[in-house]
Amino acid sequence: MKITFIGHSAFKINDSILIDPFMAGNHTANDILLTHAHGDHLGDAIEISRKTGAKITAIFELANYCAEKGAKAQGVNIGGKVPFSWGSAYWLPARHSSSTPDGKYGGEPASIFLNINGKKIYHAGDTGLHYDMKMIGELYKPDVALLPIGGFYTMGVDEAVKAAQWLDCNKVIPMHYNTFPAIQVDVLDFKAKIEAVGKECIILKPSENVEV
Repeated sequence: MKITFIGHSAFKINDSILIDPFMAGNHTANDILLTHAHGDHLGDAIEISRKTGAKITAIFELANYCAEKGAKAQGVNIGGKVPFSWGSAYWLPARHSSSTPDGKYGGEPASIFLNINGKKIYHAGDTGLHYDMKMIGELYKPDVALLPIGGFYTMGVDEAVKAAQWLDCNKVIPMHYNTFPAIQVDVLDFKAKIEAVGKECIILKPSENVEV
């Protein structure tokens, strides 16, 4: 399974799945998965869907917003499992806010757990550290966690290390850092702290990918 880092919190999984496609206008996919409605996560999802017919799956209110803008969309809610041709995904809790770029309520913010042919990925979305991550680790057992580390708008380095421990994952890919001045961090500090608790830290630059 190939994970490509587009930038910020945007990822492409294999060639068929886009998650939070900020600055991803040239990418195509069959499915677009959204964690919440903020502009740096909703990104180019609506435009990509309108151009390519890709289906957006998101929390109910955000999915309705996308459909009103001409996108192909289906709405889910927290705890919902959605089957796809490539496997399944769950929309799970996150601790954040969610409003669209024009100020409309975007529903509950979420994280997303994907099971792709037995490979398990957890995208935490934008979030502070929360104890549901321990439950997610116990119940879903992700292999790889995509975690925000930039602080200010989300949890920072030290909280993300604790999140990785609670999630009990083997590999961590940091995200949501160094995009804006407020979220500047030393990613090598994060790498050292993650490795100190026995986990692999995979740092990707935009457009780089890793096979897991």
